[in-house]
Amino acid sequence: MKTFIDYLKNILFRIKEALLKSPNVYDFSFGQVLKRRGVITDDQLQSALKEQRDKISKLGKAVRLGKVIVELGYASEDKILEVINKQYSLSVKSLDEDIKGPLKERRENFLKELPSTRVPIWFQLSVSVTAFIILTIFIFSYINLTRQKEQLYQQTVKIGMVSLNYFSSTARIPLLDDDILQLNSLIKDAKAVKGILYAIIVDVDDKIKAHTDHMKIGMPYKEYGNTGKRVKEDIAYFDYFTLSGEHIVDLVQPVIFKDNKLGEVHVGVSIDFIEQLVQENKKSIITMTLISFIIGVLVSLFLGLRFSMPVSKLVMATEKIIEGDYEYRVRLKRNDELGTLASAFNKMSKELNKKAIMQDSFGKYIGSDVLEMIMANPQNLWLKGFRNEATIIFTDIRGFTSYSEVNEPEEVVERLNEYLGIATQVILDYGGYVDKFIGDAVLGVFGVPVYHEDHVERAVRAAFDMQSAFQKAGKNGNRLLSSVGIAINTGVVVSGNIGSQFKMEYTIIGDSVNITSRLNELAGPGEIIISKKVCDLLKDTITVEVLPSQKLRGRSEEIEVFKALSIKDIN
Repeated sequence: MKTFIDYLKNILFRIKEALLKSPNVYDFSFGQVLKRRGVITDDQLQSALKEQRDKISKLGKAVRLGKVIVELGYASEDKILEVINKQYSLSVKSLDEDIKGPLKERRENFLKELPSTRVPIWFQLSVSVTAFIILTIFIFSYINLTRQKEQLYQQTVKIGMVSLNYFSSTARIPLLDDDILQLNSLIKDAKAVKGILYAIIVDVDDKIKAHTDHMKIGMPYKEYGNTGKRVKEDIAYFDYFTLSGEHIVDLVQPVIFKDNKLGEVHVGVSIDFIEQLVQENKKSIITMTLISFIIGVLVSLFLGLRFSMPVSKLVMATEKIIEGDYEYRVRLKRNDELGTLASAFNKMSKELNKKAIMQDSFGKYIGSDVLEMIMANPQNLWLKGFRNEATIIFTDIRGFTSYSEVNEPEEVVERLNEYLGIATQVILDYGGYVDKFIGDAVLGVFGVPVYHEDHVERAVRAAFDMQSAFQKAGKNGNRLLSSVGIAINTGVVVSGNIGSQFKMEYTIIGDSVNITSRLNELAGPGEIIISKKVCDLLKDTITVEVLPSQKLRGRSEEIEVFKALSIKDIN
């Protein structure tokens, strides 16, 4: 007993000496940080670590690496403190402060905030039952398969050597005569031999004279690698992996004629089939593993009885959903698969409830921000109609009627859809929404139902981007895109649900909408016409051309009209 205690004391003493002589993990990692940030060099780091070890041995206590670096003059204390605070998100003001404590506390807090790991009970028991059996099978199988794999490898090398000897002995005269045709005829069927991937004949200058890949004939030969090259008799061989992961043995033999080296022959033999043979031998392992798995399954079936009640709750909840009760929720708090299933079920019923509201209230809405507002409070009064400032953009294709009369309907629909797609995307990009399509016209709105203070500027910028997108896309032959006129007006509108109990539509109405439609009649192909109110609100942002006052259809008085020419870029 005394001898054993003395032995333990000797081990503890050696461990203590080793700890005193080597820098701790934190100091080493911190030194690497200083080196990466260019504060010290690698030589300076090694020198500082050696100095630290010497001080620890003399003093018998910890010495901080940062102070050692400052004492050696490799870096200033302020620079080291700057690196510490940036790297570890601390606010250290002196190297004398405790750094490891706050770092340890941060790590502990981080671990506490991590969600607890969910490990199913059936999995725990199954693993416990099968682990020992599987581990035993693996150890014995690994030893056996490794030995078998090496034997198969040696056999593969022998097969390659037979082909190599044949090519080497036959290639002497053609190589001496530089008969490239005969050399390639010699190896053209090499790949037909099972396991051989390629055959190459090179001359003494390492120039490829024959190759199973004819595209490489005449090119300089570049060896894939010769690490671990082995020599057997006069044949050298080494194995490597291609970029595609294929495992190949490259066999090399010189071509000798009257003691003169004329070149070399390379034969590439695939040894991937060895893995296939090994896989076949694993079937017995899989059989025994399945037995272990069955035992684990039996245990998990026993645990399944415990899950019958939660499953019954889920079945009842499913029946409620079938009946149309989308607000039904499963009350089940479990930290396993059934708990996850209950959460997923509740999310599903919530989404079904949202879709039901959407179908009953609106049908289909364009724009995620509009949809979020609707679902946040579906009973909000704004659904029933309210007045608000908004900017209306109206686009229309000039000459569309005549175009549709002389072109095939399929072509008209395809061209029209391209135009509508561009217009819709630009309006959405600037925070508006598409109220409706009216034939070849698009009615877009900015400011409702999602209000933006800069809705006027958003609409004008959308118009310029839209015309630019039309011109760019029109280069593919869609002449409709170069014939779009745009009108913009701003004012008070009434927005809300309009229709009957059978068909509802969220839209806007008002005099401002009518004026925009009339203004659009004045817009020529590629033009943007704006009202006086839009011009006044953006007078410092846009450049316009004053047009003659116009008397719009359906209105008694003339109104001022402007053509927008350009808009300042956003800084």
